[in-house]
Amino acid sequence: MRACSVSNSSFLLVFPSSTTDLWSFTLSRTHTGPFSNPLLRLPNRSSINSHAPWFSRPTIITATTQSTRRSMASEQTRTTLDSVPNSSITLLFVEMGVGYDQHGQDVTAAAMRACRDAISSNSIPAFRRGSIPGVTFEQMKLQIKLGVPRSLQQSLDVDKVKSVFPYGKIVNFEVVDGGLICSSGVLVEEMGDKNDDCYIVNAAVYVGY
Repeated sequence: MRACSVSNSSFLLVFPSSTTDLWSFTLSRTHTGPFSNPLLRLPNRSSINSHAPWFSRPTIITATTQSTRRSMASEQTRTTLDSVPNSSITLLFVEMGVGYDQHGQDVTAAAMRACRDAISSNSIPAFRRGSIPGVTFEQMKLQIKLGVPRSLQQSLDVDKVKSVFPYGKIVNFEVVDGGLICSSGVLVEEMGDKNDDCYIVNAAVYVGY
């Protein structure tokens, strides 16, 4: 431990020369008055919680961390593009419908009826008449979103549902939790009923180019 005195000063500074000395570092002050030579002492090592950190550890960004972040960003982008609607089309119209299958417990039939309900009362002549400058009929694009009870989603025949649309390229097809399973109030065996469940599906059809 090294001592350093400063002329014309009432302080004596004692500097630690090792890590061990640091714990017994003492600042002495020469003072004339009722309190002579008061000592200011840092706490001993034993009084310090040995588990308390003396500094914050730096965050190390490894190649694996960066790769994980890139993967998460890529997954987020993919999810955004797969969700309906999304910016992959210029949106013009939104058609909505609901479909039921009261007997037979066929969720695909309910979904097809929902899509027919969405498009059956609409006419879109703009594509064929060239009302949109630079856009032809062949450029019509569709995005389909169905609300289907979760327990029935694995039974849905997507290709059959897509066959409902007579024209327009289907660029996205999304199935989310929705719809309803309720009782029709009666079980009719001759109509293929296994129980009295009625399946309800909701559909949203986004039309653009």
